[in-house]
Amino acid sequence: MSKVYIALQDNDESRYIVEAIEEDNPDVTVIHMPAMIRVENNGRLVVRRESVEEKMGRAWDVQELHLNLITLGGNVEEDDDELSLHWNE
Repeated sequence: MSKVYIALQDNDESRYIVEAIEEDNPDVTVIHMPAMIRVENNGRLVVRRESVEEKMGRAWDVQELHLNLITLGGNVEEDDDELSLHWNE
C-alpha cells in the first residue's frame, strides 16, 4: 500500500499543524527537511480543525492549511472540520 503524505513549509504555524496531526494520527512518520516538513502514513491521514485550534490557541479554518501546503499525495476529502487523505483500494 502506498503512503499518503502532506508536505508543509517549515514555519511556526506548520509546526502546530504537524503537532495536531501527530496527536490525531499516532502512527505517522514526520520527516524534517530544509524548509519543509513531510508527514506520511500508511492508509489514511487526518488533519482536524479542533486539534489544530487547540495547538494554536485560536480559531483555525481548514482552508488555512493551503497557505502552508507544498504538496500532498492521496485522495482528498475536506469539510469544515477536517481534511483527510487516503488512497482508494
